[in-house]
Amino acid sequence: MELTEEKLDEMLKDLLNLCRTNLPNVNEDLIIKGFKLSLEAHKNHFRASGDPYFLHPYQVTMIVAKEIPLDDISVVSALLHDVVEDTDISLEFIEKEFGKEIAEIVDGVTKIGGVFMGQSITQAENYRKLLLSMVNDVRVILVKFADRLHNMRTLEFVSQHKQRRIATETLEIYAPFANRFGLAKVKWELEDLAFKYLNKEAYNEISKKLKETRREREDYIKNITAPIRERLDEHELSYEIGGRPKHFYSIYKKMIKQNKPLEDIYDLSAIRIILESNDPNECYYVLGIINQLFKPIPDRFKDFISIPKRNNYQSIHNTVIGPNGKLVEIQIRTRQMHEIAEKGVAAHWKYKENMDSSNTDLEDWVNLIRDIFESASKDEASNEILQSFKLNLYQDEIYVFTPKGDLKILPIDSTPVDFAYEIHSKVGYHCIGAKVNGKIVPLSSPITSGDQVEILTSKNQHPNKSWLQFVQTHKAKSNIRKYIQKEEDRIVETGKEIWERKLKKYKLIFTSDDINKLVSKLKFENQAKFFVAVAEDRIDLESILNPVELKEDDIHELEFDNFAKYARDSVGEVVVEGEHKGFVYSYAKCCNPIPGDPIVGYITIGEGIKIHRKNCKNLLSLSENSESRLVPVEWPGEKGSFFLAGISIKGEDRPGILKDISNSIAGFNNTNIKSVNISTTDSIFNGHITVYIQDVMNLNKLIDRLKKNKGVFSVERFDAHN
Repeated sequence: MELTEEKLDEMLKDLLNLCRTNLPNVNEDLIIKGFKLSLEAHKNHFRASGDPYFLHPYQVTMIVAKEIPLDDISVVSALLHDVVEDTDISLEFIEKEFGKEIAEIVDGVTKIGGVFMGQSITQAENYRKLLLSMVNDVRVILVKFADRLHNMRTLEFVSQHKQRRIATETLEIYAPFANRFGLAKVKWELEDLAFKYLNKEAYNEISKKLKETRREREDYIKNITAPIRERLDEHELSYEIGGRPKHFYSIYKKMIKQNKPLEDIYDLSAIRIILESNDPNECYYVLGIINQLFKPIPDRFKDFISIPKRNNYQSIHNTVIGPNGKLVEIQIRTRQMHEIAEKGVAAHWKYKENMDSSNTDLEDWVNLIRDIFESASKDEASNEILQSFKLNLYQDEIYVFTPKGDLKILPIDSTPVDFAYEIHSKVGYHCIGAKVNGKIVPLSSPITSGDQVEILTSKNQHPNKSWLQFVQTHKAKSNIRKYIQKEEDRIVETGKEIWERKLKKYKLIFTSDDINKLVSKLKFENQAKFFVAVAEDRIDLESILNPVELKEDDIHELEFDNFAKYARDSVGEVVVEGEHKGFVYSYAKCCNPIPGDPIVGYITIGEGIKIHRKNCKNLLSLSENSESRLVPVEWPGEKGSFFLAGISIKGEDRPGILKDISNSIAGFNNTNIKSVNISTTDSIFNGHITVYIQDVMNLNKLIDRLKKNKGVFSVERFDAHN
């Protein structure tokens, strides 16, 4: 179809006339503006049928304005519903030009449209919940219904595989969803169109047989409605009466359910009487007239006026024995009941204008939808929520996909770790990273409804205590705590082994009471906490078990501690890599790493990260079965930058020794002396020298160089163990 200026003017005129007829208020300038932007945005796009793409948003808008009319905001949103997804126009531009409400609806329709791409429909009810979890404005869903209805009407132009996928999605998700919103007309058409593509043979057979019997059925309807019309006219009632053929899919379901051929299904048509009155009592008055004309079938009588359906459908269904002994269903309802049955929530909005302030019908409708979808929230809908069409359903749940399309339901603010444990505890235990919608994200990142999450695993990865700070599900928390407890038990055993070795070294015996006294003195909760501290080198066992022997070294320890602190401060903060960036850290006393040493971090239980030398024996023992607790760390600064090192030197005190030592250092690879401290006793000198040097290799060469000086006995790197 060619969109000439004349044709476009006619299309816009038809749309505006429809809006004036069906909507309570119409901002015509806004609709014209949306029409023009949609036309311009899609001017170079074409559908599979070869028609200009603009015809799709236009027809969707006509469905919104005619079949589910709500307001002009919905109409403009329908015109623009594909603009952000398919063109270069941004959501920010839509908000600037058309306002926040329209931008939010367009964004919502775009998001839920992408949910089913590549997914198989295995949990239809969860998918319907998913749609509601992603939006809080009912108009998003209504525009999406219109979009889906037009796509189904033009489904013949896409591939057979795509036809079946879209038809299945429609039958399993959108048709029942439309029914729950009270959109009976939309639901019936979606079902029949889906049925046409999913079971073409059965569809064609029913279509053929109904055409063959059409004249017969029309004549029968005339015969039964004629006496009804005569009697209703006698009572001066204002009404509309007509026959309504059953929809193909509902006939097919009856054939399957009753295991009968089409010829044996008696109620292929129904008579519907619509009263032009707002008084429900008139329906019962007409029921009495009908039952005087025809014999009713009591067990097939249904009163949905006194007890409406859950989607607020109201009508009387009365089955009677008509001419020739055939059973026929007669439906009786008011005009308002009929519009609500056909147009659901949209009709409620229309009739809200006629309600007085004490009438809570619309509020009941919104609460009814809450109940239908078993919402966890039981809060009463406020007038503000009603005014802005807010549903606020499933805001405490999110619905996310695996890469294969399986749907998982999680609490709001859940993270990839929660998702991993939801798949399987083993996946959770070895979760090392995650991709959300194809992008790698931190494990602590919250995920949202509609996300596709892929978990990355490693056999060397294990849970750590930090995960408990962000996981939401009981399953994740429970499994993490179990692992941490198991790991703590293993560390307790390591601590006991270190303790036993120390006792053996000093030939000491500690009873359980002795240990308890020590634990109490050191202010630990229990022995387990004490042994964990021992394993993680948070206790100086030497000073506890052999205090006398240590007294002579106290001065050295104090000197080294001061030097180590100065050396570390001179280079700045240790760089902690990856997801543990920002964690509290401290230096392990068992190996006392100082700048220049190759280092690694170890995640302790309750004490942050301990920085060890990579060759530390205690670290090797601790990490034997828990490599995942090792964290990459490094000294700051660029590779090859200078660091502060200490050298201990002893030798014979002789004239010129200090000058020789200074010359050995100053002439070696740009090494600078920071300080020299030498003391002499009985012709023997002891010295501590601090230098700025490039790396450990150069430090070792410098030490060898110093050893060659005459009278020097020993030269060692200044260390806690000197």
